[in-house]
Amino acid sequence: MSKLRETDLYPPIKTFLQDQGYVVKSEVGAADVVALRGAEPPVVVELKLGFSLSLFHQGTARQSLTDAVYLAVPHQPGKRFAKAIKDNLKLARRLGLGLITVRLSDGLVQVHCDPGPYRPRIAKARQGALLREFARRQGDPNEGGQTRSGLVTAYRQDALKLALYLFEAGATKGAEVARETGVDKATRMMADDHYGWFERVDTGVYGLTPEGAAAARDSAAFLGAD
Repeated sequence: MSKLRETDLYPPIKTFLQDQGYVVKSEVGAADVVALRGAEPPVVVELKLGFSLSLFHQGTARQSLTDAVYLAVPHQPGKRFAKAIKDNLKLARRLGLGLITVRLSDGLVQVHCDPGPYRPRIAKARQGALLREFARRQGDPNEGGQTRSGLVTAYRQDALKLALYLFEAGATKGAEVARETGVDKATRMMADDHYGWFERVDTGVYGLTPEGAAAARDSAAFLGAD
């Protein structure tokens, strides 16, 4: 089986563009593919065997020649490539680039997006969640760039409040824990037991597991300070 080359992408893309009335030539100046149709601005296509930062660098560099710049990669089967398409499609749109895949088994060319100005839309629900988390977070207990593992969230801080209360008071009814700690969802959080800190000892009554007791003792490491 011969090794895949970038030049293998060219014949299907050339045919695709010719079918739309373009005159197509390869390796014109710095561009991999250039297509012209009448007096329209040129179309430039950059070819690569996979997604890479270099491909996007080349694409943005070609935007000094024309607004109609496409990136082209071979289509691959599987969920991993489908996710790569989804992620890189977002990036291409943000950069104003078009994105093409070529299925080399039969020459199918698929245009996933055309070049165009990026118009960001604010996701109000996600923005609201961000602001709520910011408001609920006590202090600044994390380090910028920290991995998700061990991240101190407002939820974790609330869970720690519950653990600290139970560490001092012993097994207690959820309603009382909620009242004394100010964590309205105390009963639900202890029932869900996301961290393995809580155990139900009677109807509506919760206590600490050994892990919860350890978390309470080490509370300074979780709460942080401004």
